[in-house]
Amino acid sequence: MVEIKTPEQIAKMREAGLVVAAIHAATREVAVPGATTKDLDDAARKVLAEHGAKSNFLGYGGFPATICTSVNDVVVHGIPDAETVLRDGDIISIDCGAIIDGWHGDAAYTAFVGSGHSAELVELSRVTEESMWAGIAAVAKGNRLVDISKAIEGYIRRQPRPASGKYGIVEDYGGHGIGSQMHMDPHLLNYVDRKRGRGPKLVPGFCIAIEPMVNLGTAKTHVLDDDWTVKSNDGSWSSHWEHSVALTEDGPLVLTAPDGGKAKLAELGITAAPDPAAGA
Repeated sequence: MVEIKTPEQIAKMREAGLVVAAIHAATREVAVPGATTKDLDDAARKVLAEHGAKSNFLGYGGFPATICTSVNDVVVHGIPDAETVLRDGDIISIDCGAIIDGWHGDAAYTAFVGSGHSAELVELSRVTEESMWAGIAAVAKGNRLVDISKAIEGYIRRQPRPASGKYGIVEDYGGHGIGSQMHMDPHLLNYVDRKRGRGPKLVPGFCIAIEPMVNLGTAKTHVLDDDWTVKSNDGSWSSHWEHSVALTEDGPLVLTAPDGGKAKLAELGITAAPDPAAGA
């Protein structure tokens, strides 16, 4: 069953989303050559403490850290540690969440460590991020879940192919409902699988975490012996972007974006819903 939220519950999720946005800002400052992935985790813990929020990653299924730090060919679920040192030219996906009064936020971004990144890597991240926004733009009354998947895949497929030959849209992981738990129904594919049908109708109170993962090569992945770290099968580097989004009576609200998604949605011709955190 899909959990439908009240406006008051969405407002509480917005509070959690702003904590996630603050973690993103703090970890961006730390993601420099010479930093360890544990340094990033420490920065996230500090932000959570400052806001009186809880981590929804720490202890989830036994996960041992506050955030996921996925470097280069690690697609998702990389575990922070003191041994993994960021190097000039790396890319890293930082995925994190927060809980406020029982309500969850969850978002991820890809950061470039240092300088000297190839145009192909820059374009990989851009394509992945923009496909996420295409999916967010499809969060509209009357649409169905598959319309989000179609928008994400369609955007990626329309882009010029990279020198590696293709963008691999990861199939083993996808987006998810979010609210009183971090992972809830429905599961959101980043591509269209006609066997799954159209999925539920999008109605006000529907909340979804939209998170495309795209590899600069194969879409196939495998899990390491730690039972968490997911890598691409061919060693190709990967980008991961995510926002939590609520559909309201007045349109979409990007719960984990500092401005609620207002600026980016305006570029796409969409008016973001009024932000319950405005003026708070």
